[in-house]
Amino acid sequence: MEQDINILVVDDEERIRRLLKMYLEREKYIIEEAADGDEALKLALEKEYDVILLDLMMPGKDGMEVCKELREKKSTPVIMLTAKGEETNRVQGFEVGADDYIVKPFSPREVVLRVKALLRRASKTSYLHTDTTAKDVIVYPHLMIDNDAHRVTADGKEVNLTPKEYELLYFLAKSPDKVFDREHLLKEVWHYEFFGDLRTVDTHVKRLREKLNRVSESAAKMIVTVWGVGYKFEVTNE
Repeated sequence: MEQDINILVVDDEERIRRLLKMYLEREKYIIEEAADGDEALKLALEKEYDVILLDLMMPGKDGMEVCKELREKKSTPVIMLTAKGEETNRVQGFEVGADDYIVKPFSPREVVLRVKALLRRASKTSYLHTDTTAKDVIVYPHLMIDNDAHRVTADGKEVNLTPKEYELLYFLAKSPDKVFDREHLLKEVWHYEFFGDLRTVDTHVKRLREKLNRVSESAAKMIVTVWGVGYKFEVTNE
């Protein structure tokens, strides 16, 4: 039996909320709405959503503030919606923990496709994977990544990661001891090439290490900074 998919749509423009609600309900998703950042944060912290569609420019708390405060407590997947297409806004969105980014004006069908793609990557909806053949599992001392279930455990304890944090860890762990520069990681993990501020990667690495360190200091140490180059996943036998 399929689980219900709960989505929170946050935008101060009612017509946009109604449009997204209409298209998403066609996919049998359960939709709730919020008209401003304060209401959105309250709902997001009180309830469990599978995806949050979050407008950037809103009265009260803006989307950046909501996402940043949400990330202090939860790993709910977030797609940022914004009328601004500048790279700096995209970078800031990823820095505070957004998993995807859609620029207005957008096609509602594109939003539905992005939501489906994010649901496939998010740990809560691992049941959407229909492949029941050989398990895709990476096992190291202190760390196990079950890619079929999108589950990470460090020293036997589950680590709650956002989809982007998970993808970053999985990408590095697939190629132990290989050094990746930030540009390459942006391209492979964020699927987006741009020049300029590369702090997006640094921010996610920092957050990933912090989450791993809460349950296993040894697992956190496996993500190594190669000064002047980038990052690598180093296997230790500690």
